[in-house]
Amino acid sequence: MIAEQINAIIGEKLDMDPASIPQDVSFKDMKVDSLYVVEILLTIEETFDIVIEDASGLTDVNSLVAYVESQVQDK
Repeated sequence: MIAEQINAIIGEKLDMDPASIPQDVSFKDMKVDSLYVVEILLTIEETFDIVIEDASGLTDVNSLVAYVESQVQDK
């Protein structure tokens, strides 16, 4: 459920089909501009009511999903 929501957010921001978003390719390798990454992170914070304090390790969709899942479980 969380992974699907995150893929939907990324797909909306990048104008991509959520099903076609690679899960283990870095945002940098996908040529995602850092401003888009910030927009994605802000939307994820709002959607899941969490605060992402250090995004430096969130380099791909898999790491982002794992982080959000851990934050949501801690609530």
